Amino acid sequence: MKRVLIVEDQEDIRELVRVTLEFEDYDIHEASNGPDGLAAAQRLAPDLILLDVMMPGGMDGLQVCKAIKSDPRLRRTKVVLLTARTERTDRQAGSQAGADEYLVKPFSPLEVLTVVQRLI
Repeated sequence: MKRVLIVEDQEDIRELVRVTLEFEDYDIHEASNGPDGLAAAQRLAPDLILLDVMMPGGMDGLQVCKAIKSDPRLRRTKVVLLTARTERTDRQAGSQAGADEYLVKPFSPLEVLTVVQRLI
């Protein structure tokens, strides 16, 4: 069973993503801020992380993504950034942080499912 970590500070978005993926038989874990998300990633070594860019807690999604991608134990972990930021420079920042995909909010459950299935 593939393990997915959802790191998102907005509970309603976490719930939407979780419910979307639960029907596909993924092992789902959640965190509500950057530091907790990074700790969960290091503990769980998920196959994929859905990671919000703008979060409280002193560590945004780009910082978390960089930390994940620089950890040799997590080098195979795919990271999908979730964000309302749509500018080209935002996408470039995500790419430079090492993100594998970039989903713009609001997104549909089908978009999430399609990206997750494609990456893992």
